[in-house]
Amino acid sequence: MVITFEDCVGMSGLTKEEIDAIATHEHLPEIVASELGSYLVATEAGQGEIRRMIEDDIADAKAHGQHERTALLKLVLCHFLQDHVAARTVNS
Repeated sequence: MVITFEDCVGMSGLTKEEIDAIATHEHLPEIVASELGSYLVATEAGQGEIRRMIEDDIADAKAHGQHERTALLKLVLCHFLQDHVAARTVNS
């Protein structure tokens, strides 16, 4: 039996876009980022860490004039905060 990246996304509790943000922030392959994300999303502190990663990615994209990426990451952050309420209240 082979487990695909899509299987890992489905088991992680995160979207592909959220995993992409983790991968970008941590300079990891997506499959490794899905594992890290799955681990982090299990706790309030970890959810806050994912939020900070996405916020850092937004700041980086904005600083480099990547307007489309900035907009996409803002949507990713909004979706993440809708699905993971604890991330809203964890201090930055």
